[in-house]
Amino acid sequence: MTAEELQSLIAAGLPCEHIEVTGDGRHWAAVIVSPAFEGLRAIKRHQAVYGTLGQRIQNDEVHALSMKTFTPAEWAGQPRN
Repeated sequence: MTAEELQSLIAAGLPCEHIEVTGDGRHWAAVIVSPAFEGLRAIKRHQAVYGTLGQRIQNDEVHALSMKTFTPAEWAGQPRN
């Protein structure tokens, strides 16, 4: 799996205003900004992202995924480099 494929899977399952995926083919890091995260705690946000990956998580196609999840308002308040 490539970063682009993983990004597409997440974006197909969640409305994303911003998404960045990096990794080495098994271990991934993602920054995901979605209005769907409004009112959700971190665990529910992560579960929503895992839900977009379905069997790929269970089949170990995606071994590890580290996530930073934000609502659009939270993302707007984040410092940029």
